[in-house]
Amino acid sequence: MKTLSRFAVVVATLVAIVAFQHTNRVKAAGGPQGSDNGAFRVLAPIESGNLLLFPVVRESGKSPGPTPFITLDEGIKNGDVEVTEAGKVRGLVRDRGINEHRGDQVNTLVLVNHSQKPLLLLAGEIVTGGKQDRVIAKDRIVPADGDPIDLSVFCIEPGRWTESSATFGASANAPAHSFMVQPAVREEAMVAKDQQQVWDSVHGAINQMVTVAAASPSVEMDEAGMSPARKSKTTSYAKTMEDKAVSEKVDEAAAPVMKARDQVIAQLKQEHAVGVVVAVRGQIVWADLFASTDLLSRYWTKLVRSYAAESITEGEAHSVPTVNDAQHFLDTPSGTAESSEGETDVYRYRELKGVRTETFVLESLLPGTGYDVHISKLKLRGEAARGKQPRPFESPIYR
Repeated sequence: MKTLSRFAVVVATLVAIVAFQHTNRVKAAGGPQGSDNGAFRVLAPIESGNLLLFPVVRESGKSPGPTPFITLDEGIKNGDVEVTEAGKVRGLVRDRGINEHRGDQVNTLVLVNHSQKPLLLLAGEIVTGGKQDRVIAKDRIVPADGDPIDLSVFCIEPGRWTESSATFGASANAPAHSFMVQPAVREEAMVAKDQQQVWDSVHGAINQMVTVAAASPSVEMDEAGMSPARKSKTTSYAKTMEDKAVSEKVDEAAAPVMKARDQVIAQLKQEHAVGVVVAVRGQIVWADLFASTDLLSRYWTKLVRSYAAESITEGEAHSVPTVNDAQHFLDTPSGTAESSEGETDVYRYRELKGVRTETFVLESLLPGTGYDVHISKLKLRGEAARGKQPRPFESPIYR
């Protein structure tokens, strides 16, 4: 009897362990979780033309409070963050005893964080200068006052390979917070991870923005009937966003949110919002979620302008989504196919592949953190949604 009782206990214990593991797997395969594993809840939307932003709060659990990170904009503005072409690495690391030398590379830059705070980088952030403008390929954390790192990037200016400045920074004609590519371009960088597809997306976005801007009554045409943006024929996403007519259209699309920026941010802070679900022309396309309200507010203007840029382009209109629709998007299982990368004791970056969505989670492993700093969830579109393989890398200036 005693032997049988012991056996029963062992069986019961094994069943409990399997059940516990199964529950955790189900939870992991569900929608994004908060930094303390609390779920997210969607609030009533903020409407701005074709753009609908649903603020997101934590259903339960506490925010980690003030986070220790500086942003790329803050670091470049105060000179604590330096970004250069790969060929400039020797000048950056001479005093650290490293003598590496190599040529400039399209998909790699070198970054040094001189700050006493860790640097937070988000996929989609633009750096302008060097031999061509680039966009950050993936989220990551760069330790405080560390050695130079290789920064994975994609080119968003295929028509130039001549140096315009020794280092990268914000545009000379627009504030740094203006520069994050719109969701359609971010998707190609994060999901397809293919330079040609990024270029195709940039080309399409530029053409659409220029066409929309040219139809504005305030745009002065030349004798041939061409707008300044169309006449310039720039291949730079950043320079297109700088164009007066395009910038006005983006500002107009974001006006209901941007004109009351302080009021909106104050409301977001009061509600302890940590992110947004984004709908463009009635279709939910994206969600950006942060560890804290403070981080959301620091990226707010930059993110809103990137969403607004997509909202001015052409596309199929859908019925207006509800709060329940946005909540369903967040709660939809993220998928069980997972890949991860990172740096020991610094960060972990996970990609969760679903059928129609993908989720990217940046987790900080630095002392005193141990929480998710940023979560991106997107609805797959274009070639990624159709399951096509990336096309071969090709460009007229690199053949």
